[in-house]
Formats: sequence, C-alpha cells, structure tokens
Amino acid sequence: MKWKNALKDYQLYLRIERGLSKNSIDNYSLDINKLMAYLESHNITASPISISTETIQQFIYTIAKTVNARSQSRIISGLRSFFNYLVFEDYRKDNPLELIESPKIGRKLPDTLSEAEIDSLIKAIDLSKPEGERNRAMLETLYGCGLRVSELINLKISDLFFDEGFIKVTGKGDKQRFVPIIDVTQKYITIYRKDIRAHLNIQPGHEDTLFLNRRGKQLTRAMIFTIIKQLAVKIELKKSISPHTFRHSFATHLLQNNADLRSIQLMLGHESITTTEIYVHLDKSHLTKVVEKYHPRK
Repeated sequence: MKWKNALKDYQLYLRIERGLSKNSIDNYSLDINKLMAYLESHNITASPISISTETIQQFIYTIAKTVNARSQSRIISGLRSFFNYLVFEDYRKDNPLELIESPKIGRKLPDTLSEAEIDSLIKAIDLSKPEGERNRAMLETLYGCGLRVSELINLKISDLFFDEGFIKVTGKGDKQRFVPIIDVTQKYITIYRKDIRAHLNIQPGHEDTLFLNRRGKQLTRAMIFTIIKQLAVKIELKKSISPHTFRHSFATHLLQNNADLRSIQLMLGHESITTTEIYVHLDKSHLTKVVEKYHPRK
C-alpha cells in the first residue's frame, strides 16, 4: 500500500463515515503529509503497513525541534487516528503510535472579554462605511449566539427564523442545531440586510449567504480574524483575541448569570458536557452557590 493511496482512502473515511468537515480533514491530512515528507527526505522506504514505532519516534524527535508541545501533541493525535483506521480496516495488526506518549500540555483557553470590552469593540466599528453595519451585525451574532467563525461565515438567510426567535446553525461534521437569537442581534442583522446587503451586486451561488464582502461573495475566516484584530488595536485592548473569544465569552457570561450547563452545551453544539465544563472553566464558587441555593439540606 502506497502512502498517497492510504491517505486518499482515509480522507474518504473521514468524510463519509465520520462526517468531518473539509477543514478537519485537511488538518488530519497535514499530519500524514508531514510524515510522508520526512520519510522522503530521509530516504526511508517504509509503507503505511510496514512503518515501525521506532521510525515514527524518530520523526517525532525531529519535529519536536521545530514545533511547540501543543503542535507536537496534535500531530501525534492525528497520526494515531490514521493508524487506528488502518488497523480497523485490517491493513495493520497494530498501531505504531500505541506506546508513543504525547507531551503534557495544559488546555489553553482563549481570553474572556468582559461585557464592557465587548461593548467597546462594537462601538469602535466605523458605521460611516458600508461594511460597518455588516461588522456590527457579525460581532453581535458571534457574541449573541456563541457561534464558531466557520458557522458565522456559512450562515444563510434561510437559516434565520426570527419569528420563532432561533437561527439554524450548521456546526462540525455538518451537524445542525437551533440557537436562540435575542432581539438586539435580530435588529442589527435586519439593518444590515436592508441598508447594506440589499444594495450589493451578489455573485451567483451566494444569494442565500448572509454576510458578504464588497464583491458580493462569502467572507473568509481570515477576514473575520482581521476585522477583530484591527478593532482590538483601535481600542488598545491588551488581550489576545479572535472570533472564538466571543463564543467563549458568550458561554462564560451565561454561566456567570446562572444559566445551566446543559443549556449552554446545547447552544454551543458540544457533543459531550465534559467539553463544556472545561470550556467554561467552571468556577468552583459558582458550584458552591448552586448547592447552597438548591440542596434540600441547606
């Protein structure tokens, strides 16, 4: 079995059987491509079926010199998944990464913005420019609905159910969920649609895409990052922020205002509530207050 054939089969498996998005599949593929490049540069002829733990260990030692522990851990995880697939399909009898440990890393969470900081970022948007109304609507949606950046740029007009107070969100693995949308977010989306979007020359294929660039096409993830970074510089915010910071702040603020964890999990689209627990870095004092308020023996 050749590496390219094995990678192609694996990509098909990730897309069809695991239902992963193109971004996730590309990330998994990148890890395998790095290993393939290493084997080629070192004239190692091992195939996906014959490669040994020792060879992979040497590859990991090599990349450890150029990437941080977090990236190293991600590559090991990606390769482990690939070889698990080969074992599952009976191409191999063992996973060569079984005995290879990932470096110990703490789970890094993005900074959380305060309500005042979010207000400052949104107030810093220049509404005299056509894209200003769009940017305000986008940030209000990121924060008001707790969306991932990919979910924001893929949001459709047909996903808006304002009369019912919900939007339909397509998340990881094309899984869909309904998320409540508050009146203020609805208001800014409506302003953007009526005053800005309605006057754009919308390109074929983008008629249903909600947030568009000046050329009438879908925005890129990179553009959303740039907009937020520029606003942070404008208000001299000392935190390192990204679109994900708004999602993280959404969840954290809900928890601080006594929303239950299960509801937050559903709105974020987390499969496991354990992910939500880590994600909102549960404040132990919050748990104490819950017990004191609701336990019958209080």
